[in-house]
Formats: sequence, C-alpha cells, structure tokens
Amino acid sequence: GNEGVVKLLLEQESVNPNTPDTILGKAPISWAAQKGHEKVVRLLLERKDVNPNTLDYRRRGPLVSAAMYGYEGVVKLLLGHEGVNPNETDYWGWTPIVWA
Repeated sequence: GNEGVVKLLLEQESVNPNTPDTILGKAPISWAAQKGHEKVVRLLLERKDVNPNTLDYRRRGPLVSAAMYGYEGVVKLLLGHEGVNPNETDYWGWTPIVWA
C-alpha cells in the first residue's frame, strides 16, 4: 500500500504493471484491491496499460478480490472505471455480489 514506491516503480520502462506473482497468479491491481489499498488501485487505474479485469489462478479479478474483503472504496473505484466487468465470475462461478 505504499503509493510512493508504486509511483517510482511505474516510472520504470521495464516494469510491466500486469505481471502476476508466480504463486497465486495475482497482478498488482488484484493484490492492491484485495488489501484495500485504494490509492494504489487508483494509481494503477490511471494507466491505460493496466488490465482492470486480470484474473488469478482462481479466476478472481480485482473486483471480486475487493468485494470478498469488503473494501467498499476500492469496489466503487473499480465500478467507476470503464471496462470493469461487474458480473465477473470466479472458478466456482461466484460473482462480486455473492462474495460481498
């Protein structure tokens, strides 16, 4: 949730903001959403190259991740962003509203 560090990293040409981790397959925006880091999610959504619907190995995207942990501010941010799928389903077929 350190937006200063995230800004510095995003300024690097070699940093791909969609690269998932190698264990759960979560992209940075999904981790930020799951942890409730609203400022980091906002920073990432400001970039055109960030995929707001990226899915991890359980097929959970940022919106499901935020909804399942009750981060209302992050959910609002994501729903306000063009292209975010409010009916995204995970591996078990659960949607954000089911997780909420």
